[in-house]
Amino acid sequence: MPRRRLSERQIERIRTIQDRRRQRLADRTEAVLAELEEAPPEAGTVVVRHGANLAVEDEAGKVWHCLARQNIGEPVCGDRVVWQPIGSGRGLVTALMARRTVLSRPDFAGRDKPLAANLDQLVIVLAPRPEPSPYLLDQYLVAAELIGVRALIAVAKTDLVDETERPAFEQRFAHYGALGYPLLWLSLRRDATLASLAAALHGHTSILVGQSGVGKSSLVKALLPDREIQIGRLSAATGLGRHTTSATTRYRLADGSFLIDSPGVRSFRLGAIDPADLARGFRELASLIGHCRFSDCRHDREPDCALKAAVADGRVHPERLATFLHLLGSCR
Repeated sequence: MPRRRLSERQIERIRTIQDRRRQRLADRTEAVLAELEEAPPEAGTVVVRHGANLAVEDEAGKVWHCLARQNIGEPVCGDRVVWQPIGSGRGLVTALMARRTVLSRPDFAGRDKPLAANLDQLVIVLAPRPEPSPYLLDQYLVAAELIGVRALIAVAKTDLVDETERPAFEQRFAHYGALGYPLLWLSLRRDATLASLAAALHGHTSILVGQSGVGKSSLVKALLPDREIQIGRLSAATGLGRHTTSATTRYRLADGSFLIDSPGVRSFRLGAIDPADLARGFRELASLIGHCRFSDCRHDREPDCALKAAVADGRVHPERLATFLHLLGSCR
């Protein structure tokens, strides 16, 4: 069926209707801004973000359902923000405060995508099954070094390891302890081990990361017996609570510390990184770079390589060097 052509009068009428609608939207925006002029700006923290919706906790602990102005950037969980109330329980985020730290990973286009801000501890959760990946673990540790946060390794489900096999299993990670990374051996069947994790979280804003199946969700539930209450509080205040199982969310621990649960950080890779920063991410290698015989040493078969010599005399674990060389290949 051929499309009916509009007359000039009909076209003009449509334009008038659209102009009227745009003006109504502009009037509403001006009304909101006028109300904002009367409401003083406040500081707050993003507890969870779902799409354009933010749950912002004010300084008194009340949660507000906020939207963010488009030109301020991308607020993420943990961000400190400036916001203003615009109605009962609702607000508008008008600015992001400077981030002390931010954990990011590249998106499908290779651009850095912030995941959580203002954390000071990265807790990398491993388990006997699925098989731990030293390559993935090392990337998390490099990220922690580069953003300047403390990292610890929590090995969950240790009850799955037979007592006769446990010494060999623990030895696989001993070199991380020698580098200064705390190692926690956890089992939900042994309450005392969970207490060691709770103690390590005290005084920090921590994020738990790890592969699917390592028991991260079970640890979160054990650490947060009131998690459902906290989710209900978010839902009652903002309607966002049902999304917290799939969105990065900041929870308050019993001692006043904070735990960020990020279901989206079950896999991880570093973004664009230059060789100097990569070397800085391996704390045992940083002081060795530049001490090879050749300035362009690839740390492969060249003679008098400082890194190879460090592996030979036990100062560097061969798996760590293998990860470094693999990542270095992507820098070139």
